[in-house]
Parts: sequence; C-alpha cells; structure tokens
Amino acid sequence: MFESAEVGHTVDKATYEREVPRLREALLGAQYDLLRAARLPVLILVNGVDGAGKGETVNLLKEWMDPRHIQVHALRELTEEERQYPPMWRIWRALPPKGRIGVFFGSWYTLPILGRVFGATGDAELDQAMVENVRFERMLADEGALIFKFWFHLSKDQQKRRLKKLEKDPKTRWRATERDWEHYKRYDKFYRVSERALRLTSTAEAPWHIVEGTDPRYRNLMVGKTLLAALRQRLDQETPPQRALSAPLAPAAADNRNLLKTLDLALRLDKNDYEKQLEKYQGRLSLLTRHKRFKDTSVVAVFEGMDAAGKGSAIRRVTGALDARYYDVHAIAAPSDEELAQPYLWRFWRRLPRRGHIAIFDRSWYGRVLVERIENLCSEYDWMRAYREIDDFEEQLTRHGIVLAKFWLHISPEEQLRRFKEREQTPFKRFKITQEDWRNREKWGLYERSVCDMVDRTSTEIAPWTLVEANDKRYARIKILKTLCERIEAAL
Repeated sequence: MFESAEVGHTVDKATYEREVPRLREALLGAQYDLLRAARLPVLILVNGVDGAGKGETVNLLKEWMDPRHIQVHALRELTEEERQYPPMWRIWRALPPKGRIGVFFGSWYTLPILGRVFGATGDAELDQAMVENVRFERMLADEGALIFKFWFHLSKDQQKRRLKKLEKDPKTRWRATERDWEHYKRYDKFYRVSERALRLTSTAEAPWHIVEGTDPRYRNLMVGKTLLAALRQRLDQETPPQRALSAPLAPAAADNRNLLKTLDLALRLDKNDYEKQLEKYQGRLSLLTRHKRFKDTSVVAVFEGMDAAGKGSAIRRVTGALDARYYDVHAIAAPSDEELAQPYLWRFWRRLPRRGHIAIFDRSWYGRVLVERIENLCSEYDWMRAYREIDDFEEQLTRHGIVLAKFWLHISPEEQLRRFKEREQTPFKRFKITQEDWRNREKWGLYERSVCDMVDRTSTEIAPWTLVEANDKRYARIKILKTLCERIEAAL
C-alpha cells in the first residue's frame, strides 16, 4: 500500500507558486460554505512516519484557511483524567460540530498500532481494534461527517535523512526527538503493522490517502487538492446520499404476543414488607458505594419506561442511598442546538461518570430506537443502525469496568390511565401530565413493538435489560434497588 508513496514525486517551484493562490482561494471559499451550511463536520486524521511533514502540512492548512474554525487535537498518551473514562471518551469530546473542521494528530489508530509494534498486543488485538475503528467511522459517516485519513509516508532511508537534517539545524533540532529515533529503529515493524492496519480500514466512506512526504511542494498540493475536491463535492450535493437498509424490520407476532405481555404486572408488596426491604437495600447500596474498591469503578444506570411508569420515584429511592457528591442525574429531553450539531451519542459520552461516581439517566440513548423511531424523527436506516452502534457503545463502557444497569419499567394501559387521571386531579402532580403524554398513549402498540425490538437487539450478556413489573411502585422500586446492588457486588 505504501509503494506508490516511494516513487519520488516532485513539483517544481514555478508550478507550485502558480497553483497555490488558486488552491488557497478555493479552500477558503469551501470552508466558508461549510460554515454557512452547517450540514456536516469535517474530520482530518493526520498519521504516518515521523519526519514526513505532518506538522508542517497542518500549519499550512491553517494558514491557507481560517484557523478560527479549525480545531487541532494532538492525541498523545492518555492523561490521568482521560484514564478515568473509556479510551474513546477523549475522541468523542473532541469531535467537531457541523460546519467546523477538526484535525487529529494521531487518532484512534495510534495506540493500537503502537501497542502492536512494541509487543503489548498481538495481531488479533490489532485486527479487533481496526474492526472497531471501521464501525466508528461508519457511524460518523452515517451521521453526515466527511472523513479524511492521511498517512504521511517516507522510506526508511528518507526518514533517516530527514531526521538527521532536522538535527543539524538549530531551529529544528527540537523536532528530532529520542522517541523519533526509537521509532526509526523499529521502522520495518512499523511498516508491516501500519500497512496491515490501513488495508483493514480503507473503506468507501473513509479511505486512506497515502501522502509521499519527501517533497514539501508535492505534499502540500496533494493534501490541499484532496481536501478541496471531496469537500466541494459534498457541499454541492443538494441532499445527502441515502443508504439502503441493511436488514429488514422484524414482522409483528401473528398471535399478538410479545415479551412485555409475559410480565406479571400483578406482583405487589405490602407497605410493611416494602419499608423493611427499602431500608435493607438502600443500606446495602450505600455500603457498596462506600466500599474501598468502588473508587476504581463507576456506574451507569439507565431508566426507560412508559409514561407514568414511576421512573422518577424509583430514581429518588436510589439517590436516597447515595452521597450527593458522587452521583449525577441526567434528565434527557429533546436535544439542544449544540447537541443536534453532533452525532446522537455525543451528548451521552460527555456525561459518563469518572471512577468512583454514578451517572443516572432518566431516559437515554435509547430514544433513537424508541421516540425517534415512532415519531419519524430519524430515518428507518438510522434507527436500524443504532442497535449496532448502541451495542458498540455499551461494550466500550463495560470493557472499561463501568457497571451498566438498564431498567425498563412497564405498566398496563389501565394503570397508566389511572395515574394520568390522578395527576390531573392532584394540584402538586398536575405539572407531570401534558398533552404530549395523552398523545403518546394513543401509540401504545407502536411503543410496545419498539420496546420488544430494543430488548431483543440490545439485551446482551454484558449489558442485559432488567424488565421491571411496575404496576405496583413498591415492588418496582425494590426490584430496581436489589438488581443494582447485585450488579455492583458482582463488579466488586
């Protein structure tokens, strides 16, 4: 894959000076069109051989375009703060919003490649990381992002000459570091590992562009023209490209039976038994979150359910056992303008808890496959692909050691109607009932089917759903507290 970057392409000075002004003008115009349209973000990945001109090229792009709308991120070793979260947390936080350009020095490729070169991982781990990278980039592309992946290449002899040249000049000596020479000693292994990684991840939506790093003029024009051509093509499209469905929608059951209809909603607890168990499990939860090993883990608790199913009151029984300094409750409503400018999972990644903390989500990322599906707020392709993306997201959480507990609180239509009427008749509860709730009630069948699909596709061994019979609030609260305790105990 790198052979074409070792043929020695050059551009003479006269040609370069003639083409650069036109290229600069066109790039700047495309950047402002991107900013005005605010339809898509642009991600530029800058990877490759040390000394191949990565930094010089990025500096030049910022000179050719408006640097105020270009965010540059240098991804080095994980900081102490970043180690508190799954590895991709820092990537999600750095994603550019629609209309902006984000440049990543290093990327989600850097650590897997370094791990393989230095022997910390094997081919299997590298291949798995590349599969995950492809899925991540597919998700970004499906969300509208335009992705450029540049690999700056030099032959072994060219890299050696480049590093020596940098060392000789007092103005550039600082750029030839011990780390660069250490990487040079492993050039052959870097070559093999990098080529394997690039072959596995050069896809239609995010292809790799190999940049010959020997001649700066050729390198600059090649990168600039590649950016301009793809950016102009996307901006000139009147509508974004549509994708076909990857799988058919499962048909409804012929006998009208589904998973939710198997729940025994008659389960109840009397008041005395409830109060005893509430004290027991709140105390147990309190002790668990004060355990000396809890500081090395974190908890994400997801609460979903039908309107008036008791999510809020169940959450209050959980938080009643916790130290207020170490938990946050996130009530998820319609996304803000800032959140709409990012992939839908972005607002959840940025709310993840650091170690020793708990994040409680009153509604969650499952809105994509529930309300957004039912209300036609996204395309069928988008909510169908979300199942896989959510599974990937939750796998990253659990792999990092986060305890993930997902609760669906279910009630009967009759019990919901009773609670709606009670809210309307009780002054201090009246704010809880809106016309939206009554409108959603008319779509009960659609919600049931969507929930069954959701549980079927996203209840995994590492992130199972707990279905809670919630006609009786006492029973529901105890089941939730007990399950949460058991999940944390298993992790500790």
